[in-house]
Amino acid sequence: MGFCHRWNLPTSAPNPHHKAMDRIALLTQVLEQNPTDAFARYGLAMAHAAEGRTDQALAEFSTLIQHNPDYVPAYQMSAQTLAKLNRSDEAVTRLKEGIEAAQRTGNAHAASEMQALLDDLTP
Repeated sequence: MGFCHRWNLPTSAPNPHHKAMDRIALLTQVLEQNPTDAFARYGLAMAHAAEGRTDQALAEFSTLIQHNPDYVPAYQMSAQTLAKLNRSDEAVTRLKEGIEAAQRTGNAHAASEMQALLDDLTP
């Protein structure tokens, strides 16, 4: 690792794993103060997914949906995660719920994307 001599700072890039862990810690703190914060809960789920902790990600998506049933991206991303894990039956259920949420909130684009994934997963 080299050093930037002007400020004596390391010049190598930070470890991306540490950055994700910092994000997880920060979002966890936010959620301790406000457990129903949809944006923080979604960010935490996505951070877990990015780190390969799919069970934790899916648990956060489920909690998010319980607290915020109209938060459409949670359905879409959790269904995609389930599909990648070959948990097709669960993905189909989540997609159907997500399409209903998208229709309730007028999000036609998300509804069509989820319908396309649903069509791929069902015979």
